[in-house]
Amino acid sequence: MKTVTITLANPPELYLEGQNITPDNFAGKKAAEIASIDVWEGKMKSPLGNYFTVEGDGGATAAETKIVLRGDCTRVKRIGQQMTAGEIVIEGNADMYIGGWMKGGKIHVKGDADSFCGIGMEGGELIIDGNAGHHLGSSPRGEWRGMQGGLIRVGGDVGNDTATFINGGTIVIGGDADIHVSTHGEGGTVIIKGNAKGRVGGQMVKGNIYVYGTIENPLPGFQLVGEVEQEVDGETSRFAHHIGDLGERHPVSRGKAVYANLYTRI
Repeated sequence: MKTVTITLANPPELYLEGQNITPDNFAGKKAAEIASIDVWEGKMKSPLGNYFTVEGDGGATAAETKIVLRGDCTRVKRIGQQMTAGEIVIEGNADMYIGGWMKGGKIHVKGDADSFCGIGMEGGELIIDGNAGHHLGSSPRGEWRGMQGGLIRVGGDVGNDTATFINGGTIVIGGDADIHVSTHGEGGTVIIKGNAKGRVGGQMVKGNIYVYGTIENPLPGFQLVGEVEQEVDGETSRFAHHIGDLGERHPVSRGKAVYANLYTRI
């Protein structure tokens, strides 16, 4: 795997739309060609090299290309958007839409990331060592298809509206979650290893939520049906098992209604 290191030398005054910063776009290109790739600051289109220094050449394919971003990327959006393979390492914080609609490969943010990361995600792996903002792994606004596959792992806390309209994939949150988790969920798994503020699983039809801590305001639409012991993210624990959201219509399989599962650790 070949590594391309881009270092932010001239920070944007506004925000930089960096959707072309992907292994797919860097593959097969020399450093000078990568520096000429378009990015947008507001409505102004400029070459990537106006903002970043570029060292190294891309691999022959996206899968053979690794991108390392250095410098303060809190004003750089959409890094890794729609990537299909390869690897991106962001050595610090990043702005919104990181890994949006990604289909494969791996993104590792070694700091915090803003909102809308991993929206519409279909595959691959998004790792955020710090905190993530709102709408993590959710659907874009006005869309009813959220995260469909892949893995998102956040080391810290997340904002509100995580996993809205999720129907596949797994989200692991090492800290706490704000309100609205898996709203309208139709599949997938969300694991919260801290506390959840409330409105967990509202209008959820299928899928799984695990909460290791407490839920501040549990919804009345979930019914306790028993206790189970399960291995979750490599750790075996005992959980209270709830099904819901009982206020929603649920599909029927082999004559039985299929419900979403909410597990709270005992």
